[in-house]
Amino acid sequence: MLKYVLKRLLLMIPILLGVIFIVFTIMNFTPGTPGRTILGMSATQEQVDQLNHELGYDRPFFERFVRYCGDLLQGDLGSSYRTRQPFVTELAGRLPTTLRVGGIAFVISSVLGILLGVLAAAKQYSFIDTFSSVTAILFASVPAFFLGMVLIYVFGLTLGWFPTFGLADWKGYVLPVVSLSLATLVSVQRLTRTTMLEAVRCDFVRTAKAKGCTKGRIIWKHAFKNAVLPVITVLGINAGTVFGGAVVVESVYQLPGMGTYILTAIRSKDIPVVMSSTIVLSLFFCLAMILVDILYAAVDPRIRERMTR
Repeated sequence: MLKYVLKRLLLMIPILLGVIFIVFTIMNFTPGTPGRTILGMSATQEQVDQLNHELGYDRPFFERFVRYCGDLLQGDLGSSYRTRQPFVTELAGRLPTTLRVGGIAFVISSVLGILLGVLAAAKQYSFIDTFSSVTAILFASVPAFFLGMVLIYVFGLTLGWFPTFGLADWKGYVLPVVSLSLATLVSVQRLTRTTMLEAVRCDFVRTAKAKGCTKGRIIWKHAFKNAVLPVITVLGINAGTVFGGAVVVESVYQLPGMGTYILTAIRSKDIPVVMSSTIVLSLFFCLAMILVDILYAAVDPRIRERMTR
């Protein structure tokens, strides 16, 4: 198992390099320069050129890319063009907010999605199954930012139950968490229902019924255990989706997290911040995929045997 995990960790290196190069190239070809964006249209061209020179933006593309990768290997994630603060310092102040919102949304969407999927499969064609399936299709079709604005209008402005921005108390987490969790919840619910319906039709379930096992034991001990592997894969993908979706949701609710920070950096062409933020999100996603493989081994002895060879 340890050997397999080490291989996956080494595989992350070329993946992260590819992500770094793609994002760096995109940022290079976007219109404008950091100097013009920071100083504004009222600044002279000489002032803009001077600031670009101080930031090192006037160097050739590949020289800037190699320099950035060299600094990265030394543990230097760079400093913001706009605030001149080290990225690590600003990350420490903003990442906890994103982790709290994204973590709560991930747990809620995973637990409720699995429970609703199992319940819908256990009561196939019932009102619960039909209602949950229709609701899942509805919310899967609604973008997170649009859902966020609807929730703000209904529960924030009209009813006044929750604040429309900020995280002054626990109520500030409700609308952002709901916006983030609904889209991923329905994907977990639909996949859990599908895999459970396949599992309950298998021979081992009929054998368990013939032996007199209770319905709850059949569902959770036999059917769910054999249907959970595809769900684990989706949960790993959703972990990255939730924290990536925080970029949009945090901007809607004006939360002081990584999402707002990244969007501000993109608008101001703050390349070090965009690059380092992308690396953090990519690293998190890669680690989530490794965790999925470990959970595979914990659930399925056959996979565990292949990993330990």
